[in-house]
Amino acid sequence: MNGIKRLTPPQSRKVNALVRRTCCNCDNGNCILLDDGDYCVCPQLISYSLLCKWFRIAVLPADKELYAELYHTEDMRRCSVCGAPFASSSNRAIYCPDCRKRITRRQTAERMRKMRGNVTR
Repeated sequence: MNGIKRLTPPQSRKVNALVRRTCCNCDNGNCILLDDGDYCVCPQLISYSLLCKWFRIAVLPADKELYAELYHTEDMRRCSVCGAPFASSSNRAIYCPDCRKRITRRQTAERMRKMRGNVTR
């Protein structure tokens, strides 16, 4: 977890949204920790790297998917349908959230079709 990580533009947008939404030290885009009488813009909002130690330790782990994407932790899995990486909270997960929704619908439709076929009139 040491070292400064470089972010891609989509990752940077997710990080900025997370800072604005959940960081207790961010007040209207200004960093309370760096405030010495003058307003200081939060460095995490204006850079494409993970600079803020508080953010890395306290805020980032709250978003498991982004944390796994940035630090390539063991809980990062690959979807068996599309191959996209996703964060999993269960050891049984094999589909990413997008594919899971599609596959669950398809399996439900097949199960209902099969049940309707077994009904005798």
